[in-house]
Amino acid sequence: MAILKDLPIDYIERTEKYYLALGYNNPYTWANFNDIPFVKLRKPLFDCRISLVTTAAPYQTGKGDQGPGAPYNAKAKFHDVYSMNISENPDVRISHIAIDRDNTTAVDNNTWFPLVQLNREAAEGRIGSVSDRFHGFPTNRSQRKTQKNYCPDLLQRIKEDGADAVVLVPNCPVCHQSLGMAARYLEQHGIPTVIMGSAKDIIERVGVPRFLFSDFPLGNSAGKPNDIKSQEHSINFALELLEAIERPPTYWSPLVWANNSNWKSDYSNAENLTLEEFLEARIKFDQTKAEKQKLAD
Repeated sequence: MAILKDLPIDYIERTEKYYLALGYNNPYTWANFNDIPFVKLRKPLFDCRISLVTTAAPYQTGKGDQGPGAPYNAKAKFHDVYSMNISENPDVRISHIAIDRDNTTAVDNNTWFPLVQLNREAAEGRIGSVSDRFHGFPTNRSQRKTQKNYCPDLLQRIKEDGADAVVLVPNCPVCHQSLGMAARYLEQHGIPTVIMGSAKDIIERVGVPRFLFSDFPLGNSAGKPNDIKSQEHSINFALELLEAIERPPTYWSPLVWANNSNWKSDYSNAENLTLEEFLEARIKFDQTKAEKQKLAD
């Protein structure tokens, strides 16, 4: 498979070929909607209360390695919508989801959890305020459970917060699908949203009203690690979408991850694996699947 390095990664195609190569012959069917719900802000952005939604998980003592460079850790997953007060210095991490571990180490949580950036925007008067709570949204392949359980729960919490608009930040491929459906649900119920993400094909397949696409490795939807300027630009681009657009487009961030696009060939690319790596990947996948099933039971 030739990698067109100047184009976004097609995560749907890439992961399907990867799992087929590992011997799993039942490809996942990703969510696909034809309509795109869309509502405008009801007041100026400088008067709006903004709520933050993430797929990151609170750090949990005793649940294994959840720090920078941690391998995939199913024990750290959460299975229901949660809410935490932003004043509690929340420690949220992404060891439980399929980020691009070849090209990022999750060393800077500002790249996937832009609370600092939103608070700065509020202090500078760009937005009215940040909701007292942020909300965690589960990553679940079950589209039915996401729509029937998680989306209504999130809507209720957003309403309780009195939020005028919502910024949603996914990380892994399924995270993008989950928060895409969440954004659709919130818009259908009158709450404007914007997604900051890095999986363009998945978000556009779901169909969302506002999407800031950053062509970065998964796990960096809100900017580059330890790069304050990149993070500031990213949140500003997202807020501009909330404020200015009149119809649902994808906005492509002008920020660049690296001097070349070689990193795009790494994520779940079956062509890069040796036989030994194939066997190891298969074993790890079966172990992860068993762990998930155990946790679900």
